[in-house]
Amino acid sequence: MNLSIGFSPCPNDCFIFDALIHKKIDTQGIDFTVIMEDVEALNNRAFNQELDITKLSYHAYLYLTPFYNLLNSGSALGFNCGPLLVKLKNCLINDITNATIAIPGKHTTANFLLSLAFPQAQKKEIMLFSDIENAVLTQKVNAGLLIHENRFTYQEKGLEKIIDLGEFWESLINAPIPLGGIVIKKQIDHKLQHTVDNLIKQSVQYAFNNPESCMPFVRQHAQEMSEDVMKKHIALYVNEFSVDLGTIGKNAINLLFNKAQEVGLINHIPEDFYVL
Repeated sequence: MNLSIGFSPCPNDCFIFDALIHKKIDTQGIDFTVIMEDVEALNNRAFNQELDITKLSYHAYLYLTPFYNLLNSGSALGFNCGPLLVKLKNCLINDITNATIAIPGKHTTANFLLSLAFPQAQKKEIMLFSDIENAVLTQKVNAGLLIHENRFTYQEKGLEKIIDLGEFWESLINAPIPLGGIVIKKQIDHKLQHTVDNLIKQSVQYAFNNPESCMPFVRQHAQEMSEDVMKKHIALYVNEFSVDLGTIGKNAINLLFNKAQEVGLINHIPEDFYVL
């Protein structure tokens, strides 16, 4: 049996999925065809229902619960790991709502949080997440929304933080930030959904138990990143919620759905969207 699976080339996803796709664990006869793209490209694929299993932003998942169930394993949730809104050092921005802001995608959780913090900010330019830092440095935009490894490098490049949207979320809602999750098509047999969920859990646990085993795969897709930044990236985004959402993780996701309903992004919250 073959299932298509999408995830990003970022260190955290390579860390999580290495054992699964390279069969360092018993995949129970399942082969996986891998599609690796940045998260907004994966969000767009999810809207087109192209992949059997995929990483996506929790913001995107707000609109996709009729088509996908959420797996308990593989997610990126946590404290102190939210997107950063940055600007050029010593550059004055009088009114952020009138600033041109580079964002890593319309349906990223980063943009969801930005919209909560600055609902009047509408001058947004969508860019590949890795291009945003340079766009701010070259003043193509007034500010940029950084995710992933750029949060470790922006200061040395000459940028400074306007707001940490993770801290904003945590002050608003005392819960981890649900950044990205792993979903599977609802039409797939329920037993198979459960099997895939368990396999991803085993893959994460294997990576935690054998952290150096996955590093060649991580390095292969993070060639311009230092070893230190790779490991900081993994440490920030892969944690106990990546193994299993648990009660705290699911509560955080439910709170995000509640906030999305409160601000009018969705009309209702589905009763059950988890793989049980």
